[in-house]
Amino acid sequence: MTEPNATQAPPPAILFVDDEATAVKYFQRAIGALAPVATGGSVEEGKALLDAHADSLAVLVSDQRMPGEYGNELLRYARERYPHIVRILTTAYSELDQTVEAVNQGQIHRYIKKPWDITALRMELKQALELAGLRKERDQLLREKLSVLQTQTVASRIGMVHALCASLIGPGRFQPVETYLAAVDLAGAGSVEPDWQRMDYADLVRAEAERSGSFGHAVGTRLAGLRSANAGKGAADAVAVIADALGSEVVRRDGDTVVWTAPATLAEYLVQPVGAPVSAAHAAWLASLLWLDEAGGALQFARDGDAILCRAGQRTEFFAADRLAAWIERFAEQR
Repeated sequence: MTEPNATQAPPPAILFVDDEATAVKYFQRAIGALAPVATGGSVEEGKALLDAHADSLAVLVSDQRMPGEYGNELLRYARERYPHIVRILTTAYSELDQTVEAVNQGQIHRYIKKPWDITALRMELKQALELAGLRKERDQLLREKLSVLQTQTVASRIGMVHALCASLIGPGRFQPVETYLAAVDLAGAGSVEPDWQRMDYADLVRAEAERSGSFGHAVGTRLAGLRSANAGKGAADAVAVIADALGSEVVRRDGDTVVWTAPATLAEYLVQPVGAPVSAAHAAWLASLLWLDEAGGALQFARDGDAILCRAGQRTEFFAADRLAAWIERFAEQR
């Protein structure tokens, strides 16, 4: 395969898989002027080449009859793992059943029978390369659209946490929001990529509303329980109350420290895909922050290797008016 210039993207390339050396040479001679051609001699070799060079491959052309597995298997493999690659089946045999199966399962774009008509073969490959280019442009536009949608959705979730806190303990009390978002940031929320590709915008709004409503109800219910169960307790009891509320599957108490054994619990609502339910432990976590704020306390988070720790900390009495916007911008930069 031709090496691309270090400053340029790899050129679109064609992978041709056939066990006949003569067919390989003939194909390279006929098609090499259109695009770089990589070749393999078996289905297994073809799979290895796909795995190694999928990003620079635009078209896969596979013979049907080869030692071991048929070309159908290679085309199926490419469709499942690298759907951007245009797939073409070629064979000298009249294997109608396998060809129909490949078409029906969406494994191939074209079927080309051997012996090839060179002019027709070049035209087919030229069209396949053009189709691959269009798919690449479409995928790029889709990624850009999804990136904007993801940023908007995460921003909406951050706003929802703020609104939920205000509705349950009163407006102007930002400490629980600050602690919650600081913990999400420490847990590494930026590494998660929600999958919303199968939903249109209306589906997304509906699913988000249902998910947020369920989460808000769970937090409110858990906060009421904490108020009742911990009447008379205050900020000095924060570590014990939080450890008890979250349970041993999520945290463990180590003296005056809460150690998170399941750090992913810190970030569930903000980072999980649409439709993924928020656990009872995560609802208990936000409810605990609200209870602690009412008790006049706050938490301080720190990372110790792979562990995330929290202890009683200093309350912040004043937050800048743009603090929520600063958090939204921070999480947007991580996407």
